[in-house]
Amino acid sequence: MKKLITALAVSLMGFSGAAVAGDYPERPVMMMVSYGAGGATDFQARIVTMTAGNEDALGMPIAIINKPGAGGRVGWNWFAGEADNDGYTLAAYNVPHFIAQSIKGGVDYSTDSFEPIANWGADPAVFVVGKDSPMNSMADVVDFAKANPGKLTFSGAGLFVGHHIAALQIEKAAGVKMAYIPTKGGGSAAMKAVIAGDVMGGVNNLSDAFRAAQAGNIKILGVADLERNAFLPDVPTMKEQGLDVDNASVNFRGVMVPKGTPQEIIDKLAATVPAMFGHKKVAGKMKQGGSPMHIMNRDEVIAMWAARQTTLEALLEGL
Repeated sequence: MKKLITALAVSLMGFSGAAVAGDYPERPVMMMVSYGAGGATDFQARIVTMTAGNEDALGMPIAIINKPGAGGRVGWNWFAGEADNDGYTLAAYNVPHFIAQSIKGGVDYSTDSFEPIANWGADPAVFVVGKDSPMNSMADVVDFAKANPGKLTFSGAGLFVGHHIAALQIEKAAGVKMAYIPTKGGGSAAMKAVIAGDVMGGVNNLSDAFRAAQAGNIKILGVADLERNAFLPDVPTMKEQGLDVDNASVNFRGVMVPKGTPQEIIDKLAATVPAMFGHKKVAGKMKQGGSPMHIMNRDEVIAMWAARQTTLEALLEGL
């Protein structure tokens, strides 16, 4: 009798799961962003989810909630350990951020804690200074840093995020020591510190910097990528300016769910979300905001995560 009851329970659970997946989503979905409102990740997350309620997308809206702190650690620790895995709680990921943090330790997550769904963007790091700064190139930055060891203050969104990785690479490539100051609140707060003159410069996202430069608040001196960016065609890469800095700090952004989310729901999201990202209204808003898009499907993101894990393990050991 017990075997019969157990078999019936398993059968009903399977039926229930299929029904839930088939009807999913039946209510609005939440997406957690590990950075503050107004920063690049928050700004872009709100754009790429704007068509979620359309019938040809999820048919339900996605609401953004912010859980900032410790360079993303607060939000991702919560997501890995406390978020429901029923498909109604998504999160924005930032790579290399969460992977680098898991390599360095002291967090409760790794790539094994999450299931990627799709990637929407790839945002290079850039070095910025205030609009009135006497520095106009990375050579000026390096010259000042060599003449004043440890005195060139510059901001970033946290420790072992893309900003910090780019900063470490710049210091190593130039053979200098600068004063990296991680800020609370993500890229938006780091940019405000540059604009206010609280620091002499900063490493930030291209998308945040693009908007600040358009407003006339900053100058962008170099891009931490292998090629110049279409949004900043006149700004040379670090490599063009003699610094051996590659694309390891480029900020890939996308959507993930907690481990244990039903495979049927993962499959439905993976089939729907990339097309949602590719909507013409989304592309137009992202372009207006200086936000580079790079759409990848679930399989491509799985491969990207694995490749970045390998790259970052070697890079962080060297730095």
